[in-house]
Amino acid sequence: MKKPDYQPLNKSEMARDLGVPSEERAEFRAALVELEAKGELVRGKKARYRVPDRNSGGDLIRGQLRMSNDRKRRSAFFVPEDPASSPIFRDMERPRVFVPGRFTSTALDGDTVDVKIERGAPPKWHKHSPKHRARMNDDTEYIQARVVEVVERSERPIVGIYHGKGARASVAPQDGRLPASFRLMSILPEAKPGDIVVASFTEWSDVYQPPTAEMVKVLGREDAPGVDILKIIHRYGLPLEFPETVLAEADLIDEVVSEEEIARREDWREREVFTIDPEDARDFDDAICVTEKPDGRWELAVHIADVSHYVKPDSVLDKEARKRGNSVYLADRVIPMLPEKLSNGVCSLKPYVERLTHAAVMDFDSCGKMTKTRFVSAVIRSHHRYTYEQAYEQMMLTDEEVEAIEDEKQKQLTIRLKRAWELGSLLRERRYQNGALDLDFAEVRVVLDEGGRAIGVKRSVYDESHQLIEEFMLAANEAVAYETRNAPAPSIYRVHEDPDPGKLEEFADLARSFGHRIGDMTHRPELQKLLQSVKGNVEEHSIKVALLRSLRRADYRAEPMGHYGLAKTNYTHFTSPIRRYADLVVHRVLRRILSKRGEATAPDLPGRTPTAAEMGDISYRISRTERVAAEAEMETQRLKMIEYLESTCREDPDAVFDATVLEVRPIGAFVELNDLMIKGLIRKEDLSPRDEYFFDRIHKQFKSRCNAPTLAAGRTVSVQLLRVNHIKGFIDFVPVEAAPDFSQW
Repeated sequence: MKKPDYQPLNKSEMARDLGVPSEERAEFRAALVELEAKGELVRGKKARYRVPDRNSGGDLIRGQLRMSNDRKRRSAFFVPEDPASSPIFRDMERPRVFVPGRFTSTALDGDTVDVKIERGAPPKWHKHSPKHRARMNDDTEYIQARVVEVVERSERPIVGIYHGKGARASVAPQDGRLPASFRLMSILPEAKPGDIVVASFTEWSDVYQPPTAEMVKVLGREDAPGVDILKIIHRYGLPLEFPETVLAEADLIDEVVSEEEIARREDWREREVFTIDPEDARDFDDAICVTEKPDGRWELAVHIADVSHYVKPDSVLDKEARKRGNSVYLADRVIPMLPEKLSNGVCSLKPYVERLTHAAVMDFDSCGKMTKTRFVSAVIRSHHRYTYEQAYEQMMLTDEEVEAIEDEKQKQLTIRLKRAWELGSLLRERRYQNGALDLDFAEVRVVLDEGGRAIGVKRSVYDESHQLIEEFMLAANEAVAYETRNAPAPSIYRVHEDPDPGKLEEFADLARSFGHRIGDMTHRPELQKLLQSVKGNVEEHSIKVALLRSLRRADYRAEPMGHYGLAKTNYTHFTSPIRRYADLVVHRVLRRILSKRGEATAPDLPGRTPTAAEMGDISYRISRTERVAAEAEMETQRLKMIEYLESTCREDPDAVFDATVLEVRPIGAFVELNDLMIKGLIRKEDLSPRDEYFFDRIHKQFKSRCNAPTLAAGRTVSVQLLRVNHIKGFIDFVPVEAAPDFSQW
């Protein structure tokens, strides 16, 4: 195929020319698929293969294509796999390049592609959007990318509505990032037009013809119970079941800890170890024990479920956990990283049963400074399981109320819990003194009935019980990161890079629109001052969410590059190996370090840990699975929140909600409901004509010529639900009458 006279052939033509016997055709086709996946072959028009030409008109760059949600334009952004490999991306804050719709070819969202970088005039919308500009050497020329070849398809399932029959059968995806229609080459017999179905992509070789797919699953009618969540699960490619081989390997694990294993570990069964978790939690992967020393010092033991004892490297369980990357917490279910036998069974630190742990035992002085750390393989028997609500109630008891507790065991646990908060509050105060940002806020989650219907909402306040566990987990993660970095040993770290100053300035403009006087947001104390000033105010949630969006997304790296939000130089994830693969890898690395030193209580040397290069690959993959999980989780929560909002308005058509204006643009005012934390839009065309609203571009607000309430960022307004676009997830509100603006009182 590398010969100059080679003419591209499809797989059948190639097999015929090469004389491949019929009994070897399947193996031959598999070899072609493998070569294409590696990028050594590319499939062009009419599925004909050739070697990629990397020297025609310039070097090609490989990366991922992220399509816009506007299928009419079919534009996209190209994100390189290795930004450092090209000088074009080295100075970019966010390495990516715009791909005009006419240059996306037959690529789909998420595909790995080879592109050629070209100079060109910016699209019209680019001219007014400086944050999206990608400049070359001056302000008049912009770079853009042209897709040359599709190297690897994303394999993301296609979820949509089944239309037609026979040769006219098609599936219309509800995801705007995909083409409007895929022609179905095969149909399941149980499928009926109008059903929501899942299809698998087969081919797209001609941009002027629709792509093709095969139907693989029928989910049911769109209004059938549970189909709404199943659509999201399949669209994101989340696994619903574990393979039989994985379940079989899990079943071989003994749920009872052997006496032999107990004898090899440090025994903490008589120490007052306890857990604090959400009320509906079933996988308890961390437990704590706090001891106050006579001289004012503290000992904190953070016990983490010893998943690495049960899940060995390169086992079937390990490969499945690496593939999943993390557990996914959807509105109506949990999709675990590990089978239930481990996640809710032998690895869960349930009370009153023996459980194996890997513990970080840390000493702190009277000011909350860590002075000494050791790591041990231990066995515990949790003395109590608190929910966050129960722990908070106990922590807030006065000394007199504690003394009045008749049950001596309960009294001692309460005393231990209150002392734990004494240390936790010291650590929290010290962390903020070091520059950490307070980005915690209350959350609202939907309550579902047994049929999966939204029947209410539950607001969780981030109180002292949550803060206690957070501080102890942060301390353990930092201690482990310090240990692995100084070993040194290849490992995985949690990295949060410094923000883009331009993004912070945009955030500053938003904060000022709420009436806050602020200085330079690149100066960390100014950020802390702002976050402190909004605490308890109606705009607190909006301000913190806006700040989070202006910061970079934290991810996993093979190098410790620091954590901006936590103001920590060394940081990793160690405390949740039941639900995060990164933590499981870190456990293995730490145990290997300690075993080599002869410091581990249980001297079982684990299997080979990944090399630095392999750590980089694992970090990249689990960062992607984490992003997918986060998007799916948010989408299911928003879906059910909209369902609850609609049902509330059906029961009470005159229902009015208090909302805060977040931002005002020519299209309208973006608002968030104060109680439900649902975002939506008051569109310009939906404003009452009699109030004669007009957009004030200078002050970025909608004003009325008839003295109706002004719509500006930070204002409180009463709204009613107007419409919901279920396909795009848009919610439109309409103002009824202005609520009092307490900020002006």
